[in-house]
Amino acid sequence: MSEYNYNYHDDNFSLDEAERYNLLIQINKATFSYAITDQDKLVACADMHPLDELTNPQELLDLLSAKYKQVVVGLPANGFTLVPQSLFSPDHITDFARFLDVNSSEKISAQPLDSSNIIIYKTDSAIINAAEEFGLRNSVFSSKGWITAIAGNNPADHDLYLNLNGSQVEIVTFNHNKLRFYNLFEFQNNDELAYFVALTVNELDLQPTDTHIYLNGDIDTGDKSISHLADFFGQVELNQLQVVQIPAEIPAHQILSLAALSLCASSEVV
Repeated sequence: MSEYNYNYHDDNFSLDEAERYNLLIQINKATFSYAITDQDKLVACADMHPLDELTNPQELLDLLSAKYKQVVVGLPANGFTLVPQSLFSPDHITDFARFLDVNSSEKISAQPLDSSNIIIYKTDSAIINAAEEFGLRNSVFSSKGWITAIAGNNPADHDLYLNLNGSQVEIVTFNHNKLRFYNLFEFQNNDELAYFVALTVNELDLQPTDTHIYLNGDIDTGDKSISHLADFFGQVELNQLQVVQIPAEIPAHQILSLAALSLCASSEVV
């Protein structure tokens, strides 16, 4: 996995211009990352800030309190289920939520994931409370932008896209640009990562030698997980997709999931 941390401010970045910027915040379990975009250009970003900096900002007080054109907050999920939009009704959210084993320290959100599916997911209440500082109407499922970005890039039916975040991997694939499969797995080593990818390939009835895998997130060029996956699948490479203009010193695959939040419209927590 990667040891890379990004911290970038464009020379022309100024909070005096905040009303023309979009602020993107992606929350993990204990930390968050942010990016600021000016139309389709990245002008600032940083990762690995502690979660309490959202509710009681010290280092980022000026940045987080500025008045932006739009704010998008990506919320993580402790568990989720997908429901076809044709079957979804807000009146039945509690029925769907029973599949998620929600406890007293979690809250349920329901939002469109794409044109065909609603994602119902649970998030720690402490994270929801932190997001409330920016208005829950501005919150979306953390990976909605990433999924939207890939769907808009004409993915082939035999392509698997992996987003790595520490010991978690998200896997998504499409059929005729429609979401076919999305899931999240916990893994501890490269063998387990390869196992979950192989499990997905088998479930989708794909041929390993014909499967192309594109990775982004917590991974570096030359990472052993790339060569390990390449032992089993036809093509394995880093995902170089860009949804905003980024400086050369920031690897595109490192920031893809965060930057893709720029594609999201705000939704409300139910």
